[in-house]
Amino acid sequence: MNALTWLNGEAFTLFDQRVIRSDMIGNLLGLAALALGWRRSIWTWPVQLVSGLVLIGAYASAHLSGGVGKQLLVIVVALWGWRQWVGGERTARDGGIAVRFATWRERGLLLGGAAVGTLAVGGLFTAFPELSWNPWPDAYIFVGTLVAMVAQARGLVEFWFAWLLVDLVGVPLAFNSGLAFSGLVYVFYLALVLWGAYDWWQRSRAARPALEGALS
Repeated sequence: MNALTWLNGEAFTLFDQRVIRSDMIGNLLGLAALALGWRRSIWTWPVQLVSGLVLIGAYASAHLSGGVGKQLLVIVVALWGWRQWVGGERTARDGGIAVRFATWRERGLLLGGAAVGTLAVGGLFTAFPELSWNPWPDAYIFVGTLVAMVAQARGLVEFWFAWLLVDLVGVPLAFNSGLAFSGLVYVFYLALVLWGAYDWWQRSRAARPALEGALS
């Protein structure tokens, strides 16, 4: 038995659905990565990378090409985000990444990129049905994940809200696709997203007077 066969084997049954090991392990790693992101730890990126590698097997077994593509994207952006956070220029006094709210220009670019990207990817999935049996939700999650990770790499508080919007579609899609553990973990993602958004928001407010004082 090779590693991929073992990963895609059944771990247990949840809500009358079989839970495969790759779905379970990959999502637990993803949950850990999100918690590390809340803590502003650089370890969030390598953990996200490994999570993406494992989840490729889970989505491939469910024939969700959009999910596979999303995880490939997660791996690439995790490498880029890791490099962004390694630089000392964004480091806060407590050793974590410095965070802030996006400017209106940055928000416009993120929203515009999300809209155009979803239309483009959704159109691609619709034109080639073999890529996805559920093209528009897949496209939404695919592009939303990219937007969230880019915002995270930039240390923007808005990254949490992007993840929240992705989860609102990801939860029902995961359950409907037979990935019950993914759906369950997304519920915990929601709690972490709300907690993380509040924490980063507070930190961004605390950092603003210090920055203004340094510039004055």
